[in-house]
Amino acid sequence: MSGKLVGSILVIIALIAGAALYYLQVYHFYEPVVVTGEDDVQLTSLVSGLPETVLYDDFEAIDATSSPIRYRSCFTTSMSLAMATETYVAYQRAEPLEAPGWFDCFDADALGAALQDGTALAFLGTENITYGIDRIIALTDDGRGYAWHQINLCGEKLFDGEPLPDDCPPPPERTE
Repeated sequence: MSGKLVGSILVIIALIAGAALYYLQVYHFYEPVVVTGEDDVQLTSLVSGLPETVLYDDFEAIDATSSPIRYRSCFTTSMSLAMATETYVAYQRAEPLEAPGWFDCFDADALGAALQDGTALAFLGTENITYGIDRIIALTDDGRGYAWHQINLCGEKLFDGEPLPDDCPPPPERTE
């Protein structure tokens, strides 16, 4: 075999593998979340410390079983930011994670800018929805809402193999 033929075959294989990897990461693992209409959007109450369902419309979400932080959702709500801050637990470390480009209702960059300039506020949706992962809900001053999963401090320590802080719940037993 000539070197050009071998080189061409390697380039073709690399292109096919790259295209497959791109497809798997951006499209394959994501699936639409089935809307229940009852508990799709929940915020943690300041009074009870438990997640409570809030009023919402136009809910759409995606998730993937390949990672606990691939959840993203968008919705609208009639709740004002003033009411939300008086009723629900604020989340200080909110960092919206990028969504696939085809899920165009969720723009992490624009949402991050809105959180920075105060036109959006972040709240704790459900703490430890999966151990070490919180569901974060961000509400904007114009009635739009967004949700994503974010690693919390306990999750960061556990995933890094460091000792857990005293206020972390015990991690689940590992089955291998």
